[in-house]
Amino acid sequence: MSVHEQDRLYALKKLNLLDTLPSDSFDRITRMASQLFNLPIAAISLTDENRQWFKSRVGTDRSEIPRSEACDSEVTETSTRLTIPDLLASPRYKNSVLVQSGIRFYAGAPLTTREGYTLGAICVLGNEPRYMTDQELAVLQDLAAMVMDQIELQSAYGRLDPLTGLPNRSQFAVDLQDMSRERQPKAVYVLFSEVVDVASIGSLQRVMGPAYVEELARSAGRLLGKTLPEGGRVYHLGPCQFAHLLIADSDDDVVREAVALREALRGLTTGEAAAVMVRPVVGIARLQLEDQHSGDILRTAHSACLDARLTETGVALYSRELDADHQRRFQMLVDFRAALEQPGQLHLEYQPRISTRSSETIGAEALLRWTHPEWGNISPAEFIPIIEQTQLARPLTEWVMTAAIEQAVRWQAQGLDLCMSVNISASNLEETDLVDRLLDAMRQHGLPITSIEVELTESALVDYSPIASNQLDALLTAGIRVAIDDFGTGYSSLAYLQEIPAQVVKIDRSFIQRIEQEKRSRTLVKGMISMAHDLGYSVVAEGVEDHQTYAFLDSLGCDEVQGYFVSRPLPPAQFEQWLEANKPE
Repeated sequence: MSVHEQDRLYALKKLNLLDTLPSDSFDRITRMASQLFNLPIAAISLTDENRQWFKSRVGTDRSEIPRSEACDSEVTETSTRLTIPDLLASPRYKNSVLVQSGIRFYAGAPLTTREGYTLGAICVLGNEPRYMTDQELAVLQDLAAMVMDQIELQSAYGRLDPLTGLPNRSQFAVDLQDMSRERQPKAVYVLFSEVVDVASIGSLQRVMGPAYVEELARSAGRLLGKTLPEGGRVYHLGPCQFAHLLIADSDDDVVREAVALREALRGLTTGEAAAVMVRPVVGIARLQLEDQHSGDILRTAHSACLDARLTETGVALYSRELDADHQRRFQMLVDFRAALEQPGQLHLEYQPRISTRSSETIGAEALLRWTHPEWGNISPAEFIPIIEQTQLARPLTEWVMTAAIEQAVRWQAQGLDLCMSVNISASNLEETDLVDRLLDAMRQHGLPITSIEVELTESALVDYSPIASNQLDALLTAGIRVAIDDFGTGYSSLAYLQEIPAQVVKIDRSFIQRIEQEKRSRTLVKGMISMAHDLGYSVVAEGVEDHQTYAFLDSLGCDEVQGYFVSRPLPPAQFEQWLEANKPE
């Protein structure tokens, strides 16, 4: 079943028309159809998954027929009018139940929603072959429109939000479609207002209770209704989220309106306890009525609303560039799932870590690389932070661990005694089986415990949960070294260093790369190395790019260095060549 068909069936069943009692409002239309065309049978039918069910019928006792034998099903599939002058001459229907019951003629027009889903058809049937004129077909189409008006009238209660009494998203779509039929002399905009950041709604409900949020939404709706120009219509779209349409001469005019609207929303009476949570913003999107679906319009307006939270004024115009960035981020998530399953897109490169005392290569950090089939090489700094915030963090780390362990096994077989460093994200620490999976993989490949080091960012280790604490303890108990990555970029370095069960500190490159230019950076790095050594940590400096920096770190007693001065990250074969060429004398 196609996605469109699933959506169509959902739209049909949401209307609650299937298997309902007869209705005079529909029966009047079928009787009219029978009389207008002087035909004995007329019906309003709905195309369910496997049947054609008649909501209204004249001249037949059947309440449904198999979908595979129904002409109305063909109308539904094509969303176009259909005339069959003689069913007996039709290869598709000559053996159908319609012909078996004596029916020879069929004409039907689709019942299509504003969203483009065809629910079924209104049809007329006769016992003798005949033809339909263009005028008759136009009348049948008008009757189909009358049926849809009746369906929409019956579901009109679904266009009002019961909480605020304001029109909802469905009514917005209807009004937008009506507006698109009229030629507007000026530009049309949609303003998307968010009274409370959606991310804060849960906290607000927890502290103040659901009734508070509901009253806040009602108050905001009333205020917007009073603030808008006469004839303006406010739509309630979600928790404390509203929209309205505005016709204006220019972007500047609509921005001024939005700023005034936000100021009005800031004056909401919310109660002292939660006033700080009310931070209204307004996003603006200019419309292309002929080309845009209502869902796309609201998406772009909401995108502008999210951008508005980053501005000083709390108002933002839709930016195609920023939206493209958000779209890219989303597409990246979709495509990364495929990359995990398709060989060739993901691979690891390895950056050497050398001892400052012996110049010996003692380890390598495994770094993930992604070659996108359309975008080419994507920087890990772009895609990894996005992936780590989703459920893809687990399969991402699983892929890296597996690939790194397999490479470590190959190097062990070649007599290369290297410690492989693998990066683990904060979300991975919340997986109760993380350490068990790692140890199982190492045992299956016969890899010594000392061959793997786990790197965790400083931010992942600040305020870590009991589950994360248990996983760290399990790593130490198993004998796997733990390194604190990006050290110095967090907020609680001194406080947590005495508690975190780790053996290695990796000073972030942002400090190392400023050593030559800034005395303060040299002082900070010197203090970090001294403090880490006093607490029993081994120290690695990241981002070393020149000999002067290397020499300075060596003079401070830094244990290891890593960076482009030593080597850039390399594929396995090139890494092996580099090792051979850089054996210490």
